[in-house]
Amino acid sequence: MIRINEVKLPLDHSEVALHDFVINKLSINKDQLVDIHVFKRGYDARKKNDIYLIYTLDITLKDVDEEQLLTTFADDHQVKKSPDTSYKYVAQAPKDLTERPIVIGMGPCGLFTGLILAQMGFNPIILERGKSVHERAKDTFRFWRTRELNTESNVQFGEGGAGTFSDGKLYSQVKDPHFLGLKVKQEFVAAGAPAEIIYVSKPHIGTYKLVTMVEKMRSKIIELGGEIRFETRVEEINIDDNQVTGVTLSTGEVIPSKHVALAIGHSARDTFKMLHDKGVHLEAQSFSVGFRIEHKQAMIDAARFGKNAGHPLLGAADYKLVHHCKNGRSVYSFCMCPGGVVVAATSELESVVTNGMSQYSRSERNANSAIVVGISPEDFANDPMQGIALQRKLERNAYVLGGSSYDAPAQCVGDFLAGKTISQMGDVEPSYKPNVKLTDLSSSLPDYAIEAIREALPAFNKKIKGFSNADSMLTGVETRTSSPVQIKRGKDFQSINTKGLYPGGEGAGYAGGILSAGIDGIKVAEAIALDMLNA
Repeated sequence: MIRINEVKLPLDHSEVALHDFVINKLSINKDQLVDIHVFKRGYDARKKNDIYLIYTLDITLKDVDEEQLLTTFADDHQVKKSPDTSYKYVAQAPKDLTERPIVIGMGPCGLFTGLILAQMGFNPIILERGKSVHERAKDTFRFWRTRELNTESNVQFGEGGAGTFSDGKLYSQVKDPHFLGLKVKQEFVAAGAPAEIIYVSKPHIGTYKLVTMVEKMRSKIIELGGEIRFETRVEEINIDDNQVTGVTLSTGEVIPSKHVALAIGHSARDTFKMLHDKGVHLEAQSFSVGFRIEHKQAMIDAARFGKNAGHPLLGAADYKLVHHCKNGRSVYSFCMCPGGVVVAATSELESVVTNGMSQYSRSERNANSAIVVGISPEDFANDPMQGIALQRKLERNAYVLGGSSYDAPAQCVGDFLAGKTISQMGDVEPSYKPNVKLTDLSSSLPDYAIEAIREALPAFNKKIKGFSNADSMLTGVETRTSSPVQIKRGKDFQSINTKGLYPGGEGAGYAGGILSAGIDGIKVAEAIALDMLNA
């Protein structure tokens, strides 16, 4: 096939416009054009009242010498040979396989590590401390209604991982030369995701769809010979002479294996401590802290899309913002959720943590995003355990500021910028459940973070008109942007000082979001499979 990149057409182009473009671009007749496959579709909204769609197209032709055609376009960056994007398994388990690999955690990384291992015949055992996704959803929604927190079944812990209660974004900036991201999305579509996630430039799924998809993927793993245990916490990873020998569960059961994938997510603080105490090499890693900001989605749509706001191909508008502050800090938007809600995302008692969540429709009245300040290891003595301690301190302080009831502390942007204590709520109604308590947020974060956010919000207003409107709402605190630790691994994907331990995904410091965690899970599975074959 022939690939044509950067095909730019008006937002409301006709159905035949793509065909006409291809025929004219390649100088062929219409009978030679067999099929046009949209590999990717994005948009250029830099001029909000003059928005264009940007396509990458794969073209199937007949009665055309494609090699000769490519020679004709040798100097044209827009026309190339379509790459092979099919996924190729790196191994197949032997029939006499006796050892079974263990996967700890069933978020996106663990899910894809387990799935790929199962598809290659390695019969993985997946251990998840939380509940199945359906039961977990019940516990999570119960907490939002009643303030009764299950510390093992919540936004952070359980089948599907933290991304289940998010916007379900499926885009990433990681390098992906082998198209592993496409494999991730294809598996999601096979499990019931909308087919459009394969080709739109900013695909998302939403919480409700993710729940049913994860259940179907679990069934597939089991059908292929995998085993999944819920409500099963790993108490200890057993290590002998720097070699993993298996795991000990909280029940006392020992499961032997020399290949253990560690896909625990960024909130498994007890597991981080266990690894640290066992001598597994951990390093401090940067993370960010801040608030969730809410605006009316209609305002964001108008600011980003102008007269095109509401167009079905554009959907609810998002944004991505960054500001470099005078005090040397950077403030940026993170995990922006169009048409979504702010959710209670703590996994520990007497703590408040925020996150954003959207359904597939993105039809809620508010847009929300984290507005966060970068925290470097130097801010917590380069000690990975102290990074966790800083997160925990801020979360417990937020619990107290919110009234010690799991309500979140909140403040209107106008009051926050003016340094006022509190005033009445404005036109933007906060979406956080159970509830919010209006208070002064200046004591909720370190002084340098408050200073930086106060400088950044008016700067963001220059990019999106109305961003720092007085009645926009801030809700705190956002602390789980990424893992504060990295479990260092080598090129073989094994811990640099513990053979047989394969750290992966967001908790280990190698991913950020559903897609990149899924990609990393595939890489971990491939590394385990190849090592087991060569053992």
